[in-house]
Amino acid sequence: MHDGFWSGSGGRASRRRGGGAPACLATYSPSYTVQQQGCGTVSGLTFHLSCTSTSGYDRAERRYVDYSSGQRRFQGSFRITSMGGSRISLKQTFHDDVGPFFLLAVENGGRLYSVEGGATVASGATVGTTVAVQTIHTVGSKLQVYINGSLKFTESAPDGGNYYDKVGAYRTSSGSGPITVVWSNLAFAYQ
Repeated sequence: MHDGFWSGSGGRASRRRGGGAPACLATYSPSYTVQQQGCGTVSGLTFHLSCTSTSGYDRAERRYVDYSSGQRRFQGSFRITSMGGSRISLKQTFHDDVGPFFLLAVENGGRLYSVEGGATVASGATVGTTVAVQTIHTVGSKLQVYINGSLKFTESAPDGGNYYDKVGAYRTSSGSGPITVVWSNLAFAYQ
């Protein structure tokens, strides 16, 4: 794993070794709401879109509580158990009053990409493969995305307003279902 990963136990997590990672992070368990719309259903950490619709909104997600400052870290792993569609968002960092900031989506075939701009983030997110995701968002500075422990994407992050994280399955405007994805090992930290 890269230097910025933290231990998920204990309330405080310390730096593993150099690399500019913060000396101390506080772990926390943010509250969330479950969002089910269209053909989306949620059962624990299993998110399912059952339809092939290309209109309206289809979502099965957890939406976590807002934050507005500091550095926020998210980590978790997902495994797609079935996918007949394409272009489904799996992880979001949303700028509440502005709109989508970063959406990590998957295409049929396993390409992970940033919905805003279309840049490829990684490949290999095929059915049955477990993929580890970590985002490090420093409000007013940058957002970094690590896939399986390697930095794959960096984007500047505006200051001001509220942000929040989402995980699950959301059909993008150019996407279609069906898909079933299971998230695991979710952890959050801040500095």
